[in-house]
Amino acid sequence: MAAMSSASDTGDPRSRQPPERRLLILGGPQSGKTSTANSILGDEVFDVATETTHSNVGQTEIYGRRVTVVDTPPWAIPSDPAVENTEPDPEENAGAESENPALPPQSLDSEGPCMGAILCPPGPHAILLVVSITQPFTETEKRAADEQLGALGGGTWRYSMVVFTGVDKLPKGVFIEEHIANTGEALQWLVERCGSRYHAFDNTRKETEDNTQVPELMEKVEEMITDNQGWYFEVNELILLEEEQARRALEEETMRMEEHARQRDQMIGGPPRELRLLLLGWKGVGKSSVGNSILGRRYFESGQETELCLRRQALVSGRRITIVDTPGWDWFSVRRTPKRIRQESQRGAALLRPGPHTLLLVLPVVSSLTARKRRTLLSHIETLFGDNACLHTMVLFSCGDWLGRTPIEEHILRGGRELQRLLEFCGNYYHVLDSKIPGKDRSVSVLLDKMEEMIRENGDKAFLPIQTEWLSEESSYSSDNTEPEDDCRGCQVQ
Repeated sequence: MAAMSSASDTGDPRSRQPPERRLLILGGPQSGKTSTANSILGDEVFDVATETTHSNVGQTEIYGRRVTVVDTPPWAIPSDPAVENTEPDPEENAGAESENPALPPQSLDSEGPCMGAILCPPGPHAILLVVSITQPFTETEKRAADEQLGALGGGTWRYSMVVFTGVDKLPKGVFIEEHIANTGEALQWLVERCGSRYHAFDNTRKETEDNTQVPELMEKVEEMITDNQGWYFEVNELILLEEEQARRALEEETMRMEEHARQRDQMIGGPPRELRLLLLGWKGVGKSSVGNSILGRRYFESGQETELCLRRQALVSGRRITIVDTPGWDWFSVRRTPKRIRQESQRGAALLRPGPHTLLLVLPVVSSLTARKRRTLLSHIETLFGDNACLHTMVLFSCGDWLGRTPIEEHILRGGRELQRLLEFCGNYYHVLDSKIPGKDRSVSVLLDKMEEMIRENGDKAFLPIQTEWLSEESSYSSDNTEPEDDCRGCQVQ
């Protein structure tokens, strides 16, 4: 992608502005890009004390020619385990930029280096690749440079030149050519890709009177422009903007995955998170057995009717799980469920202060769901816990061993429209559990993951808050092994 230079580029006497040269500066972290840009401009135009996160433009005149310099953020270099633990010598980087050696992860607020090409329209005459001699140039840096030039478009190497910084750190009597020969194949490859065009820069000499580094650099730039027949690298802004959007999308996904991994690390190595669950359903559906399966022990008496709410707690898969088992409802109608049982359901929720994360609606896979049963279940939930209860409700299919090899999704399809409508009410959150052998069902961890997914989806409504009417009377029916005041302290999922 190249275009013939304009009249202002070739020095046409009819042009009112002096002929212009546009320089795009690229390089990796701590390469000395910003110091090099300031040396060319002859002034401290760019701040070397902070990391460059967005491309910046500076202009000056050199021998009557207007020179535009674009400083860019460092290109990303993957971490190298071999050098990750080595401490850089602060004195070695005197000629390079003052950047954080720790190299924090790139922020989404920063932009890609290629976006700097848009700031020197219609395109740069020279792309200066800045390399510090105080840092090793390995295969990793080689790949980073190749990817960065490739992102700009085809034909970039014919406009590129290597600028070495920190040459004052070379041993006495060692010239830059010897450094290139001794450093390794990766650096030699870079120089050869740039047509053996390179320049040595000592950014500590920019204030001295005998400093000829910038004029010599500009002479080499002019030679390159002549070799390119006066052409410059033409920037396709649309392609660069599309690639920048793709880069940001990739960074967002990477950061999301890193945050997810960090949260899981905290779950394993840090204090346990807490999930508060309320078991609901009609009589005889196996709520107590489900509670035992989740907690991994027989905390609840199964096989007999539950009369009083009972709360139990255990550590499961790195989480502190608090479960309240409740008496069963009548399957025919809300009115046929005794008032005491309805109040007990509400008091069960009140035991999970400041409120349950999940209402687990237990439904045996062997049970058929009629329209009346579905309406009765939903009426109980909405009447007792309010209209927002649906955001926190998940259907838990018990007796999962009855399915055999039949997938639960196939069972749902066979269950008919009423079952599907019930799941729609619950936001299609459901899970199947084999409650025969407490602590042996591997799907418990998957169930907890689904609950946390639902909590994340609910955002600032992570749990169902306790309502005043649920506490209107002292719970004379509830039985527990802990005091309510000690319940659910330090919840970290809210």
